[in-house]
Amino acid sequence: MHILKQLMKKVIHIPNYMLFITSILLVVLSSILIVFIERDSFPTIFDGFWWVMTTVTTVGYGDLYPETVGGRLLALFLYVFGIGLIGVVIGKIIDSLAIYRKKRQEGDIVYKGKGHYIIIGWSQKAKFAIKEMLATHQDIEIIIIDQLEKAPMLDTNIYYIKGNPSEKEPLEKANIKEAKSVLIFADDKIVEGQLADGKTLLIASTIESMAPEVHTIVEVMEENHIKNFKYMQIDEFIISNETISSLFVRSAFRNGMSNIFGQLLRRSQGDDLFYVPVKSSWNTYKDAFDDLLKQGATLVADRHHLNINRMLDETIPNNAELFVICDKPTYQKIIRG
Repeated sequence: MHILKQLMKKVIHIPNYMLFITSILLVVLSSILIVFIERDSFPTIFDGFWWVMTTVTTVGYGDLYPETVGGRLLALFLYVFGIGLIGVVIGKIIDSLAIYRKKRQEGDIVYKGKGHYIIIGWSQKAKFAIKEMLATHQDIEIIIIDQLEKAPMLDTNIYYIKGNPSEKEPLEKANIKEAKSVLIFADDKIVEGQLADGKTLLIASTIESMAPEVHTIVEVMEENHIKNFKYMQIDEFIISNETISSLFVRSAFRNGMSNIFGQLLRRSQGDDLFYVPVKSSWNTYKDAFDDLLKQGATLVADRHHLNINRMLDETIPNNAELFVICDKPTYQKIIRG
């Protein structure tokens, strides 16, 4: 027992890949050997494999068993060494899963996927953004970058990386160069808008220096700070304070205004804003407008141009990105063509 105990200690320190290779060889060779020794009791390789697996995993159904001395000696070998080796391998697998889960919770991972979305700065707004993103596309992968001790949210397609997003290391771990889009939320723990935008500016400059081609969206607390971001070629800005204040004022002067904006911003109810690809049969905006209207959708914009009703006779350019207002079933019908 002392020798066996010392042997198991040695086995534990063997590299994982060696353990897996040794385990596979043990199972395969034992399956072949028992068939060679016990031709009557184990007519096929699969029967031998079945018996070896039930033996080393201590299940022991008893439907197959060796009858010769050679077969029983092999069984004794599996009892002593096979069960121990497989037990160590299973333990290694469980430990690896536990370590990986711990690393995920602590944000100590390296993401190697592509086409993912990165959210920088955890807040209630970021939480709602993730909920909205998953409601739009359930199969996308999202990475959160912040300096929290533990992941604020985890799922099969949601990851957390701990670190200062103004430094390159956490951005490299998030594989930012292969990301589809980056959303930078203002730090809601900073009350002063100028300081919050200053931190956002530092993060944005780091991102643009590493991955200038990645679509970047920035939350800005004060509109007059946007000019400070212009030289970095940020793709889009969301003006937090002014947007909320403007919506309050519009709702105060006209009842129901907030409900209109709410429907366009949330996918959970009412009509929504959708992107539709340009059809080859559409030459002018009027062609697109009339065709979409027949299907129950209203063409409202090409990129940031909202004056479609005054552009109906114009030819649709090759780089057009058309947006319509409709419900989801109508949008799906349009996409299906």
